Amino acid sequence: MTATAQPATARTSMFSSLHNRNYRLFAAGQMVSNTGTWMQRLAQDWLVLKLTGSAMALGITTGLQFLPMLLFGLWGGAVADRYGKRRLLIATQAAMGLLAAILAVLDLAGVVDVWHVWLLALGLGFATAIDNPTRQTFVVEMVGRRDLPNAISLNSANFQLARITGPAVAGLLIAAIGTGWVFAVNALSYIAVILGLLAMRARDLTPTAPVKREPGQLREALRYVRARPDLLAVFALVGFVGTFGFNFAVTLGGFANQVFHAGPGAFGLLNTVFALGSLGGALLAARRGRSRMGMLIGAAFAFGALSMVAAVMPGYWSFALALVPIGIAGITFNTAANSTVQLSVDAALRGRVMGLYMLVFMGGTPLGGPLVGWIAETYGPRVALLFGGLVSASTAVAVGMILARRTGKRLRLRVRPHPAVHVVERTPTPRPDPVAA
Repeated sequence: MTATAQPATARTSMFSSLHNRNYRLFAAGQMVSNTGTWMQRLAQDWLVLKLTGSAMALGITTGLQFLPMLLFGLWGGAVADRYGKRRLLIATQAAMGLLAAILAVLDLAGVVDVWHVWLLALGLGFATAIDNPTRQTFVVEMVGRRDLPNAISLNSANFQLARITGPAVAGLLIAAIGTGWVFAVNALSYIAVILGLLAMRARDLTPTAPVKREPGQLREALRYVRARPDLLAVFALVGFVGTFGFNFAVTLGGFANQVFHAGPGAFGLLNTVFALGSLGGALLAARRGRSRMGMLIGAAFAFGALSMVAAVMPGYWSFALALVPIGIAGITFNTAANSTVQLSVDAALRGRVMGLYMLVFMGGTPLGGPLVGWIAETYGPRVALLFGGLVSASTAVAVGMILARRTGKRLRLRVRPHPAVHVVERTPTPRPDPVAA
């Protein structure tokens, strides 16, 4: 076996996208809003556990929040293609802030019930079904194709930095004044995003021409993806890993509450440690530039294998430390998949393809969330995390084998000097010369 020549992956400045004024405004608003979102996520999970004491109920909450993405994610991408993305984002962010304010009022009034949380989670899911593909495709209009991978990685770093501060602050606030005020802070945080969007200079944007509404546009996107084996491979990985692997809202709550019998502060610390690993992975991705399929498959396998290792950690601190490399592998996988899809599709179809991408990535959660929640409640959180890791690693192996068979190549894992997966050619087996024989 001989390795084929691999083009060097272009490296870039870790913060090159921040030279763009519009992106700086966007990133600043996202930092405030993401912090509030993570505060609400922890507060919402803790509120559901307090109201029901059930991991299954927590899984249902997660599932309802992502159900609209499963049903309407592709339609949300079509909306992103048809309208101006900046105005669309202002509308979706305002709707999310209103839903958070309603939950805050119900909780502070002392009348909140679990069905209120479920209904508002469903409403948030509808807003997210439009917001996600719009926000993803708006990035390239701010920074252009060259800085798109860097901006995607910095968005992930932004998200993970908020994931560090948000749960830590939320844990303290929940213990001191309750969950209702956390929801109120999140409602106010959306104002920062809206102000940032309004302050952008329109002349510095490079908007994609809106697509006129015509019959068959959703089917057009599906046909486009179906005709691209490279996109199908990415979508398969994203679908299985996203559905069964990324259910930490369910599993971390179960580990904190059932396995280690800890309070909200310890639950918040687990989320923070996991986010530290994810932040490190995002910053590494920001320097890496464009990703390759081998990296995508390797990151998916590492994520699954490390999840299985964490599932058998005996104590709280050993489990917390095991979350760091899981976060690095998980965010490496996420950023590589996102940039690969966005950079390889036609601009006129980008919104719909990213809507399908988000549908596959997040839309499977209504199936995976309740299932993992049921496994956690029936067999324990350890088995639930082990199951998610096994599915993720197995999918990476299966996709790698299918690609190798179709292309006549194979994947080779290199451990030193740093872990990587390379595509290598199969050297034909020499046949005996019949004349010589």
